[in-house]
Amino acid sequence: MKLYNKWAREDDDEEENRLGMGGAYAKTGGGTDKNPCRQTSVVSFQVFYGMGVIGLAGRVAINVPTRMQSPPCHRYINPSLPFHTSKPSSSISFLIELSIVMTMTSSYGSLVPFLLLTALVMAAVSESRRSFQEIVSQSGADAATDGTQWAVLVAGSKGYYNYRHQADVCHAYQILKANGLKDENIIVFMYDDIAENEENPTKGIIINKPNGPDVYHGVPKDYTGDETTAANLFAVLLGNKTALSGGSGKVLNSGPNDHVFFYYADHGSTGLVCMPVGDDIYANELMNVLKQMHEAKKYMNMVVYIEACESGSMLQGLLSKDMGIYATTASNANESSWGYYCPGDDDTSKYDTCLGDLYSIAWMEDSDAHDLGKETLQEQYVAVKKRTNLSHVMQYGNTVLSKAFLSTYMGQSSKKVSSVPLDELSSSNSLAVPQRDADLIFFQRQVQKAPKGSAESAEAQKRLDEQIAHRSRADLSINQIVNHLFGDSIAASMLTAVRPEDQPVVDDWDCLKTFVRTYEQYCGRLSEYGMQYTRAMANMCNAGVNKDRMEAASIQACSGKA
Repeated sequence: MKLYNKWAREDDDEEENRLGMGGAYAKTGGGTDKNPCRQTSVVSFQVFYGMGVIGLAGRVAINVPTRMQSPPCHRYINPSLPFHTSKPSSSISFLIELSIVMTMTSSYGSLVPFLLLTALVMAAVSESRRSFQEIVSQSGADAATDGTQWAVLVAGSKGYYNYRHQADVCHAYQILKANGLKDENIIVFMYDDIAENEENPTKGIIINKPNGPDVYHGVPKDYTGDETTAANLFAVLLGNKTALSGGSGKVLNSGPNDHVFFYYADHGSTGLVCMPVGDDIYANELMNVLKQMHEAKKYMNMVVYIEACESGSMLQGLLSKDMGIYATTASNANESSWGYYCPGDDDTSKYDTCLGDLYSIAWMEDSDAHDLGKETLQEQYVAVKKRTNLSHVMQYGNTVLSKAFLSTYMGQSSKKVSSVPLDELSSSNSLAVPQRDADLIFFQRQVQKAPKGSAESAEAQKRLDEQIAHRSRADLSINQIVNHLFGDSIAASMLTAVRPEDQPVVDDWDCLKTFVRTYEQYCGRLSEYGMQYTRAMANMCNAGVNKDRMEAASIQACSGKA
């Protein structure tokens, strides 16, 4: 794999084994199963004899995994399912009570009633063990249910130089469609300015890899153009038609027996991801929507895939393990994700932009190459983590759900799988570029292809120079703001400091939103490149900087620059 620069990470065995909330308990393969909920149910009782009269004090304690038990059991159980309590069934309870009476009144001694009581108690144990197995089988870890499979696919960008995000979403649609999901259950957000764009060398066609098939045909145009807003996305996820503004009107009409797949691809930064139109989506806002979905029983279980820079920050320290959601991200909370299938300097490709993103290509080409009914989410996570070797692919939430087959969420078809071996895909010599530098590839190619000395060449050079100048202004203004607030001694650490992986990236989300708005008011739009500095703004919030100080620093740093 060619690299745009030296930002390749070294392999990290510890990261390779990281399983989010599940830890070693959720590893595939061998090892000790430390799940306390799988330990054998315990039955204890005491029989006391005294003064020649049989006296029995029966105490039955059956450890059945329930919502009411100690925390170690919670993470192994799907909270959306009905739970069995630790009380035996009424019929068994009656028989136990009856046996106690028989023991107290029997003239034949204590042995027979004692054995009868023991047998009945063990029957209760067997029932409790079976109940737990039923819960596991229903949790999505073993097989799909009779519910409906739903999918929401979101491309959060616009502009031809961001070609790859809409290509990713179109490819995801084709996978779901080929595996049996119905259009009525697939909801697509995409600005839809790529297929017919004047820069597109194949009008009406979008591809997701060099010489690849058209992935654009048949894609539902549910929410396009000015309809691709965060407000509309939240309304769709919550099934709230009255809150929609335009679009097809399709919303997530899912229920407690259904499985939901949510996939997002675009630019992101610490604590937020973008939408093509209007406000960005902050991590706490997304989490509030997911919590409302959970409370409204909008799904049995849900899977979330996020492709964006710092995408781990959307879930880190926020996604509870008891919400029935399993999620993976293209990167951790502190690093870029990567564009892929990008043209190089000596590339003769007619496409001047990246065709896909590395994490997204990894999971989709893996899905193309496998029977979704035979590969689990965990197996795909491991494969994607291995191929996405320039960032740390992460997983969050209830990792027990990763034992489910992909078909539980993405459908299953008897279609012939890809004939391209995954080893060949993994060893591809395609160029990988940090997400925030992918636009430069496009503008540089425009300059190279334009006839020298032509008006076209001058215009292309002007656009490239503007991009570079904007980056320089963002670098300078953020550094000046941080220096003004903290001084040279700790300014560098404020730009780079990261929080532990069990904590959200910021404590006060309103503070972060205010700082972003304040910066853009006085210093201009952050842009995809400048978004990397929301980490510094989050650190300022965590350090106790208030709005007035941020505003004063922004004015001083950016006077006349907005």
